[in-house]
Amino acid sequence: MKPILFAAAVAAGAATVLAQQHPFTANPDSYRFKWPVKRVAVIGAGVGGLITYRELTENGYEVDIYERDHVPGGNWHYTDETPLDAPIPNAPIAVGDFVPSFPPQGVELPYTEEYKDGEQARRVHRGPKPIWASLKSNAPAPIQQIRETPWPKGTEWELPHAKLARYIRAFASWHGINANDANPHAFYNTRVEHVERSKTGWNLLAKELVKTEFNTTRATWTKRHYDAVVVATGRYNAPNVPAIDGLDQWNAHFPGKITHSRAYRRPEGLKDQTVLVIGAAVNKRWRNRARSDPTREASLRVRSNHLRRLPPNITLIGEISRFKLDPTPGSRIETSEIQLVNGTVISGINHIILGTGYRYTYPFLPQYINATLGTNGTLPRDTREGEGVTQPLVTDGTHVRSLYLDAFYIPDPTLLFINANFGMQSFTYAEFVSLAAAKVWGGKADLPGTRALWAWYDKAVVDRLGYGRQFQFYGAERTQAALRFFVGWLNDAATKYGGRQIDNLPADNLEISKIWVNARWGTANRGSSFPSNLVPAATREVKDGSEGWAQDWVYSEWW
Repeated sequence: MKPILFAAAVAAGAATVLAQQHPFTANPDSYRFKWPVKRVAVIGAGVGGLITYRELTENGYEVDIYERDHVPGGNWHYTDETPLDAPIPNAPIAVGDFVPSFPPQGVELPYTEEYKDGEQARRVHRGPKPIWASLKSNAPAPIQQIRETPWPKGTEWELPHAKLARYIRAFASWHGINANDANPHAFYNTRVEHVERSKTGWNLLAKELVKTEFNTTRATWTKRHYDAVVVATGRYNAPNVPAIDGLDQWNAHFPGKITHSRAYRRPEGLKDQTVLVIGAAVNKRWRNRARSDPTREASLRVRSNHLRRLPPNITLIGEISRFKLDPTPGSRIETSEIQLVNGTVISGINHIILGTGYRYTYPFLPQYINATLGTNGTLPRDTREGEGVTQPLVTDGTHVRSLYLDAFYIPDPTLLFINANFGMQSFTYAEFVSLAAAKVWGGKADLPGTRALWAWYDKAVVDRLGYGRQFQFYGAERTQAALRFFVGWLNDAATKYGGRQIDNLPADNLEISKIWVNARWGTANRGSSFPSNLVPAATREVKDGSEGWAQDWVYSEWW
C-alpha cells in the first residue's frame, strides 16, 4: 500500500457560553410584525426542514416545503453519483453552491421548457451530497434522534448513513411529506432560485427539473408568495478551496487529479496511489480511515495534536506554501513539487483531495450577500424596524451574520434559519428553534424589539471573539445554555398565551455522551480500528467524559 499524505489547518474550537438571556415578558417594546404570518415556505427537506414543517403545521400554518433532491434526508441521502468538480480557485461566494436559473424575461409563470439532454443539468440541480459509502454517525443513536420518533430499544449507537437516511424518510412519511406521498405542499426535484422581499411578505421563485418518460428533461418555473421563509439548506453545499500558490495551475495542468472531498465515495479508485489530503477535520479523519486499506500511502498536512485515530499508512506533513509545476513539456503530477512552509519539498503525489470544508452561501438570497466586506467589514446600521441599509447574511462564507439566536434575521424576523450552526445536534436543536418561530409568528411568544435584537447580536460577536469560522460554533456549553434559554422563554410564553410547552433534552444524554466520549478519547487506543499506530495523546486527558472540550472534539464538524 502507498501512503496517504494528510494536510490540514484545524482552528481552535474556542467557545464562550451563550450570552446571558432571560425569558421575555410581554411589553410594548416587543417586535411588531408588519403582516400576519400564515403561509410559510421551508427550503430544504433535511432533518431540520422536516422538523420545522411539523412544528409549523401543528401550530396551524400553511406550509410548503422545497427540496432540490428527489427524496428527503438532506446530507444523509447517499448516492454513488458525485457532484461536479469543485472550481479552483473558489467560485464567487454568491454562487458558491450553484448559479441560479431563471426563466426568460417577460414569460408568464408557471413556465416550462424541455431539453433533449439534461443529465448534467439534473446533477447540478439536485446537488449530490458529500458523504461516502462507509460513513457512520459521529454521535450515538440516543442523542442523534428526533424526540418524537426515538430509535427502537437495542439500536446500535454507531449508525451507518443508510440507516439514518431511512430513519429520516420514515419521519417524513409519518408526516405525509415523503416524495411518494403526493402531498401538494411538498415540492421535490425543486430548487429555490430566488427569494425576494415584497411589501407584504416574500416572493419565491422555484424551478422543478425532472426526467420525462421520453428521456428528456423538463424544467418548470413557478412563483409563489409567502408570509415567512425558513432556510434549512444545511452547511455543506459550497466547497471551500484554499488559496494556495500554484494550486490553480496544477488543477489546469492535471485535470481530474485534484478533487474536493465532497466527491469522495469509495477507496477503490485510489488503489496503489500516493494521495495528498489537504485538511484534517473530523470528516477527513474518518474518510481517511475509510480510504486507507487499498491506498499505498497518504500524507496529511496538519497543525493539530488531536488526530488520534489515524491508520498506519499516514504521514503527517507541515503546512503547504506552494505547488510548483514541473516545466518539462508533457510533465506529470508525480514529477511536480510541493513546497512546505518549513522548507521541505515533496513529490511523487498521484492524487490530491481537498478536505478543506465548506462555505456558507445562499444563492437564492443574493441581496443579502456582500463579499466586499470580507471577514470583518461592517455596514452602518439603523436599529429602527425595517430601516437602514441591507445588512448582510454572508460576506466571506465563513459565518452567517445578522441573526438573533442564530436564527431570526434581525431586520426582518419573518426570515428564519434552521441549524446554521455547528457543534450542536441538528436532530434535536431544530425543534426548539422552529417552535420558537411558530410561537413568535403566531403572537404566542414575544420577540424583543429591533434595538434589543441587535444588542444581543453585538454581545454575541464579542463573546465569540469576532467574525470568522468559529462564529458559528456552539459546542457543549453554548448549546446547553441556548437550550435552557429556549425552554425558559417558550414555557414562560406558553403560560401567558397558551400553546405547548417544551422539555429540555433528557438528563441521560449527558451520561450517554460521557460513555461515547470516553470510548473515543479516554485512552489512546479505545474505539480505534488501528490501535498500533496512533498519534501521540494530547496533553489533556479525559476524566469522566463530561468535559466540554472533549465533547466538542468528539462531536465537532470542522468541515
